[in-house]
Amino acid sequence: MESANAPLDSEAESRLLRLLGLGVRSRGVVVGVELVRQAAKQGTLVLAVVAPDASRHSREKVLPLLHAKKVPVIEGPSSAALGAAVGREAAAAVGVVDRELANGIAGSAKRERVSRLQRRSV
Repeated sequence: MESANAPLDSEAESRLLRLLGLGVRSRGVVVGVELVRQAAKQGTLVLAVVAPDASRHSREKVLPLLHAKKVPVIEGPSSAALGAAVGREAAAAVGVVDRELANGIAGSAKRERVSRLQRRSV
């Protein structure tokens, strides 16, 4: 299970939020801690994005299950930004159930991490 704990830069965050918004319209994502937990339990969750400012209670409800199910987790944008992307006031967690969308999001996050590491080594 991989976790992207380093904060995303503004371009990567914007790309992530656009992809999540697309996922809502295509029904490729589930929004909220309970729906993310349900999808993880059913084995349909491919990737999760968790807001770093989510309440301790929300994080304790979802992160252990995601780790146990070996679901990749991206520590993403704030709960307000996640919520705005998916049509809510705030969202502590968003789960991606569409494999191709998850691959696009994970690939984008991975490219960002590699690019950041390369900039540091120069």
